[in-house]
Amino acid sequence: MEHDRIKLRYRKLVFFTWFLTLDLIMFGAFVRLTDSGLGCPDWPGCYASVTPIGAMHHIDAASQAMPFGPVTLSKAWIEMIHRYVGATLGLLIIAIVVMAWRHRARLGRSPLLATVTLVAVCVQGAFGAWTVTHKLMPAVVTSHLVLGLLLLSLMTWLAAREQPHLALSAAAARWRPWMRGGLLLLLIQVTLGGWVSTNYAALACMDFPTCHGAWVPEMDFQGGFSIIRGLGELPSGEMISQSALTAIHWVHRNFAFVVFAYLGVLGFRLRTEPGIRTPATLLLGLLLAQLLTGLTTIFFQWPLLIAVLHNGGAAGLTLASVVILVRLASAGQRPVQPA
Repeated sequence: MEHDRIKLRYRKLVFFTWFLTLDLIMFGAFVRLTDSGLGCPDWPGCYASVTPIGAMHHIDAASQAMPFGPVTLSKAWIEMIHRYVGATLGLLIIAIVVMAWRHRARLGRSPLLATVTLVAVCVQGAFGAWTVTHKLMPAVVTSHLVLGLLLLSLMTWLAAREQPHLALSAAAARWRPWMRGGLLLLLIQVTLGGWVSTNYAALACMDFPTCHGAWVPEMDFQGGFSIIRGLGELPSGEMISQSALTAIHWVHRNFAFVVFAYLGVLGFRLRTEPGIRTPATLLLGLLLAQLLTGLTTIFFQWPLLIAVLHNGGAAGLTLASVVILVRLASAGQRPVQPA
C-alpha cells in the first residue's frame, strides 16, 4: 500500500508540474506580446522590491517620464507574476528530483531525467534574468523561448512515462526516426517563430499568400538573421530595416509549409497505431489550429488572444510530438499499466 501511495503521489506531482509548465509558457507569451518584459527593469525583484507595491515610486516616475514606455504598473505586475510562477515551478521540480532519488527503487524509474529537468529549469531561469538585463536582446529572448519548450518537453517526457497506454506492435518502431525528424523540424520552426516574435516581425507581411504583393519580396537576410544585436537594431547600431523584418517573417511563413506537410502526412500514418492514435490526432488538430491562428494574426493585425494561442499551439505540437516519441520507445514491449 505504501508503495502505491508513493507512486500515486509522485505521479500527481509530475502532472501538476507539467500543467504549470504549460501555463507558464502561455503566460510567458502574454508577457512578451503585451511588451511587459521590462515592466520591472531589474532582476529578481522589481526595483529591488519583492512586489511592485514596494516599487510604486519608481514605477510612477518611469511611467510619467515615458507614458507609453516599457514600465507601467500593469506591466510590472504581469512581469512579476511570471517570475513568481517560474520560481514556484523551480521548487516543484526540486521536489520531483528529491522524490525521484529518494524513492527510485519503489518508483522503478531512474532519477536521471528528473535531474536533467532540474538543470534545464535553472538554465531557463538564468536566461529569464538575462532577458531583462540584456534589455530584450532578440537572441536571448528567443533562446529563453526555445529553452522553455525544451523544459516542457522534459516535463512531458516525465509525465508520459507515468501515463498508461495501449501496447504498440514491434513494427511501430519504424516510425521513431521519422518522428525524431518531425520534432527537429518543429524545433527549427519554433525557433524561427520566436525570432519573428522577439523582433516584432509578425506584421512585416500584411498579405497572403504573397508578401508585399510578391512571392519573393525584397529582403535583407543578413540584417534579419544577424544574431548579436540589440532589439530593433542592426549590428552596426542602425535601426533594423523593413526588408530585414520581411526576411524574418518570410522564412518563418514558408518553412511552416514544410513542417505542416511533413507532420501532417506523418500524423495520418501514425493514426493507424492504436497506442498513439490520440496524440497523433491531437498533432493533426493542432497543425490545423496553427495554420488558422497564423493566418488570423496576419489578416487581423496580430490580435493579442490569437497571438497567445499561436504560441500555445507551438507548445501543444511539441508536447504531442514528445508523447508520440515516448510511446514509440515502448514499441514491442508490454503495455504500460497504471500503478
